[in-house]
Amino acid sequence: MSDYIDCHYARTRADPSQRPFLDGTIAAGTVVIGGGLAGLTVALELARAGHPVVLLEGRRIGWGASGRNGGFCGPGYALGYDGMARIAGPETARELITLSREGVEYVAGNLASFGMKVDPARRGHISARRVPARAELARYRDKMAAIGIELRVQSVEETRALLKSRLYYESVREPTLFAMQPLDYALAMAREIERLGGKVFENTPALSTGRFGASHLVATPRGKVSAHHLVVCTGGYTGRLVPALRRAMLPIATYAMASEPNDALLDEAIATPLCISDDRRAGDYYRRTSDGRLIWGGRITARTRDPNDLAALLRRDMMEVYPQLGALKIECAWSGLMAYARHYMPQVGRLQEGLWYCTAFGGHGLNTTAAAGRLIAAAIAEGDDRYHLFAPFGLAWNGGPFGPAAAQLTYWRMQLQDWWAERGVAQKMTGTASN
Repeated sequence: MSDYIDCHYARTRADPSQRPFLDGTIAAGTVVIGGGLAGLTVALELARAGHPVVLLEGRRIGWGASGRNGGFCGPGYALGYDGMARIAGPETARELITLSREGVEYVAGNLASFGMKVDPARRGHISARRVPARAELARYRDKMAAIGIELRVQSVEETRALLKSRLYYESVREPTLFAMQPLDYALAMAREIERLGGKVFENTPALSTGRFGASHLVATPRGKVSAHHLVVCTGGYTGRLVPALRRAMLPIATYAMASEPNDALLDEAIATPLCISDDRRAGDYYRRTSDGRLIWGGRITARTRDPNDLAALLRRDMMEVYPQLGALKIECAWSGLMAYARHYMPQVGRLQEGLWYCTAFGGHGLNTTAAAGRLIAAAIAEGDDRYHLFAPFGLAWNGGPFGPAAAQLTYWRMQLQDWWAERGVAQKMTGTASN
């Protein structure tokens, strides 16, 4: 039987129970493969609509990236508005942004209904720049205001009053993002699916799929599921069950760590309860927790094996930004695989009659799993066709055996560009000081 990897969320989860594996043959309206946040959202919305649903998870609910990420839930997509507008057109891009914002409030509403209400004082996100960018940020703020997203540019002085680091200059503040314990949220969703009559099975990998007339058949080690609809939501751990999906995603690793509780020390560096990230492609993202810890994440690599001393690497990143946190002890560090598409957008749609996919949420935040999961559930239960909003992005080939190498080279190039820009700023500041 699989269990959770050692990480802060598994250590602090409120629900220690384990669900059964499938033993036997059952029928349903829909079978969902994958117990991450996308699959749970599809199943939950179908259960709320009175639709008979079965969810199969090969390991544990929220075992993958859904249960061990940074915990950020905020609007937007990794590709960004300009990229979406270039591929899909401005109107579709605006509709996708609206869906993303609705996804944030959907998650907040679920949390409240599960007794896990978001603290209003902790809502908001600061994106800090490591090179001066006031004019650029003002233009970005105005562009976002035109599509209904209100941002505030914070000066260097305002930024450093909250984030006490010499590396930061201006920042952008967004008011709706919030953080949560993602594994607790996933487990609460599973409980609600069961309460509404849905079936949730753990340690039940899908071994094969097939068709029998109008039904989809899913075989597991000790059982089978027959359903009119099959939804694949397998994320960064997608195997070859549906080859078209495996060929269209890349598993990308990211890393995180959690500190001991130490509010007094953290006050010397991070004077805000909001979520924080920087503007680099593979930059740092972090937040203070309500129990006095620091969750710190960062680094992206196409190499899926963990570094030898992950905690030391992340600690070095933290110390580069906040040398005053030298005495902060790290309790645990962990990794997770995200599913990325080459176009940096989620992959949401239908492969054939009754066969749906809802995956590739790497780099987007938890809101997109909610937005996309709701669309697929609405398509199944109501015939809603808004899932076509994601059609312009499609299932682009991942590059096959060369895909991971190409992705790694891309990240190295971006990191080199970030380093070069930051080096230029440092040299300029040194020259100014010497004069």
